[in-house]
Amino acid sequence: MLQRRNLILLLTAFSIAMIFGAWVFQYILGYPPCKLCYYQRYPHWSAAGFGILALLFRRTLFLYGGAISAAITGAIGIYHSGVERELWKGPSTCTSSDVSGLSADELFSQIMAAPMVRCDEIPWELLGITMANLNALLSFGAALVWIMAAQIKPTHQVA
Repeated sequence: MLQRRNLILLLTAFSIAMIFGAWVFQYILGYPPCKLCYYQRYPHWSAAGFGILALLFRRTLFLYGGAISAAITGAIGIYHSGVERELWKGPSTCTSSDVSGLSADELFSQIMAAPMVRCDEIPWELLGITMANLNALLSFGAALVWIMAAQIKPTHQVA
């Protein structure tokens, strides 16, 4: 029988592993993320936070927060997948860093040295599955498991 606590631990670890996996692609394998890649990371942080809260306070509400967070990152993954496949347009803006105090020449050098990462290009895929596809599939699966965990009666509910 699946225990609620074990599922929460697994789901919290899943979101943390997804973030670490993104960092591996970014910092070790050299795939700089686009704007939508960053957007897919934020709900994983949220889901992990809800998992920690659920473990600490044993409240079912936090499990639904984890489910919503996982579904949000899955939805962003679907959106990003559509942008990659040119089914619809992606964001027209890009992220930037703090440029206060830079001269025009320094700013120009920084812009020219920064890698241009487009949301509509696929930097990596395996058997036709991109990172955005993989995030969407796994995250929607995690959302279902969060809901399943919420349906399991807690063993020691705090009043």
